[in-house]
Amino acid sequence: MARASPPLVSPTSDAPASTPFQAKKHAFSISLPPKSENGISTNGALRTPTKALKTPNGSFSPHGILGDDRPRTMSSSSADRDVAVDGFDMNSTDSRPHPKKRPSTDALESGYPRRRATIACEVCRSRKSRCDGSRPKCRLCRELNAECIYREPGIKLDAGDKLILEHLSRIEGLLQSNLVTHTSGLAMASDSPAASNGTNMSTDDMMARSSGTLPPLPNGIPVVGLGTWSQIPANISTMPRMHTTPALHLLQWPIIQELVSRPYDPQNLLQLEMAREPLHLGTSYNLDLSNAASFVQAFFERVNVWYACVSPFSWTRYYRIAIAHGFREGPESCIVLLVLALGSAASSGSISYNPPEKDPPGLSFFAAAWGLLPALMTRNSVLSAQCMILASAYLFYLVRPLEAWTLLSNTSIKLQLLLGSPGRIPPHSKELGERVYWNALLFESDLLAELDLPHSGIVQFEETVELPSGFDEEEGEEPVGRDELWYFLAEIALRRLLNRVSHLIYQKGAVISTGALEPVVAELDYQLEQWYESLPLPVQFPHTRGPLSNPVQTVLRLRYFACRTIIYRPYILAVFQNEAAAMDPTVRENCRKCLEASIRQLEHITAHHAGHLPYLWQGALSMVSQTLLVMGATLSPALASLLPPPSQMDVIISDVVIEVERYAHLAPSLRLSAEIIREAEDRRQRLRM
Repeated sequence: MARASPPLVSPTSDAPASTPFQAKKHAFSISLPPKSENGISTNGALRTPTKALKTPNGSFSPHGILGDDRPRTMSSSSADRDVAVDGFDMNSTDSRPHPKKRPSTDALESGYPRRRATIACEVCRSRKSRCDGSRPKCRLCRELNAECIYREPGIKLDAGDKLILEHLSRIEGLLQSNLVTHTSGLAMASDSPAASNGTNMSTDDMMARSSGTLPPLPNGIPVVGLGTWSQIPANISTMPRMHTTPALHLLQWPIIQELVSRPYDPQNLLQLEMAREPLHLGTSYNLDLSNAASFVQAFFERVNVWYACVSPFSWTRYYRIAIAHGFREGPESCIVLLVLALGSAASSGSISYNPPEKDPPGLSFFAAAWGLLPALMTRNSVLSAQCMILASAYLFYLVRPLEAWTLLSNTSIKLQLLLGSPGRIPPHSKELGERVYWNALLFESDLLAELDLPHSGIVQFEETVELPSGFDEEEGEEPVGRDELWYFLAEIALRRLLNRVSHLIYQKGAVISTGALEPVVAELDYQLEQWYESLPLPVQFPHTRGPLSNPVQTVLRLRYFACRTIIYRPYILAVFQNEAAAMDPTVRENCRKCLEASIRQLEHITAHHAGHLPYLWQGALSMVSQTLLVMGATLSPALASLLPPPSQMDVIISDVVIEVERYAHLAPSLRLSAEIIREAEDRRQRLRM
């Protein structure tokens, strides 16, 4: 149906006077001030400040962060494609006609009589066509460009055969989880410490070495997956189904468990988030666009750097379409509203300073976008998935992790459908689809690191989806900002490394000796250092101890030390269980590295504000985890000497407790976390007397 030409309105141009109107289901008004009120230039494009990150020549290459020149990863499959090569032919346009009957020429050409295929593929079975039985694809599947699947003939098994197979399957699973995952699954670089220090030994040697053994932590309830991932994933760069990295697991450790008056189940955080009051948005919205230009500028300067999921070249076109629709329908309207919501949030600093009785910045824009989401949730397009990602980003800003996960689950299903067959994502949407995918995977990994949630199944495409490379410019459109990718690519690489750590060290039920742990930890630490050295200079943070002015460097430095803490944390547990373990020089040195990384995250606690928009909830739980760790270390005679002086530790811990208590009103999970470390600090002080 033809549509009237939309008015040429953008957040950087003149706008008509305010015109209230009624929507079908929701009432809201839009205030569009004239030029004289806001002084916005008609042709002036928004400019990124000179301090913003610069990408040479406007090109974005993952080399140097995830490129071919980086060391091999922990799995050979991951190592071979850190710069992903899409296995799907997005440009396949095979549209040849398929006749109902196809003459069989194989028999004539070969001189042999035609033989009937003993096994027909699924496609030929469904079409009731003769199958020539060719492998890997029969003729019909080659012509249809379809996946050719053969149903192998059944084998009759008696009870004894079935019992043997069940036992073999169980043994294979035990070997996979307890041995292969921790040792022989490593694909170490030849120049890495684990390979160069005489530790490239057999699985049996690695597991037998050392007398110290770390017992498995208590098991949790099994997790039911939403997606198609029903087996243990071969790629160790993804989050395991059950692991012991969450902060509340530390409360089960010796010494630390003495700091709380009652046991806490790691499921408590999830239960609290499930029981919290829903977000009340109302049905009447007043959209004031007088500051639209500044909100857009704030988004592209201080929000898109984290998510990289909105093209600065498409923004003006999206805004025109949204204005033409009155912000009442369509994915473009939803995207514009969410960009304005996030831009408003970024303009107001940390939400932790927002009074509880006052609406958070950008809530009116988000409420209007929320009213459009139900219609978009039923659409299976890249644009609708982009809306879900942006809405999830705002929910993370509101510290609503479970609501964000609900939207991300819907996004995951869309992406699995779109990526399930070549050609479902149009070529012009391929770059956006890749960015939406990586955002969804990063979000899910962060949530799974702290909450025992179902896996969506999106991880199955992690090896085939390419890394972002840069949005295409649109002819005749002036970009409203820079397309920054450095942080986004660095975060993808670091998240994959964190997932490897969870796989190799923290899977539930795993028993790892400190000797077998040594080469694993050495390799993971080596990969972390390679990640740091591969960062482009504008985002490569210095190892100085003072605060940094660059928010991207600040966040990357905090994430770096969080990863280093997780890598070396098992050695702290070994000493908590047996103080004599610290007499081993390797154990003592690795404990020192862990505690130093923890202190580096806590000594300038307000530095975490730089990442509050994307990471407040995740960062707060990380702070709680590291604080509990150093609290326990102060009570350990073997570890206390590795820490700064007690008076300095008291100040650091006190600052963290006050900071986390300031977050308590934002979420019930953070309120419980604040109560736990407040009680832990009070009991720690009493135990020291």
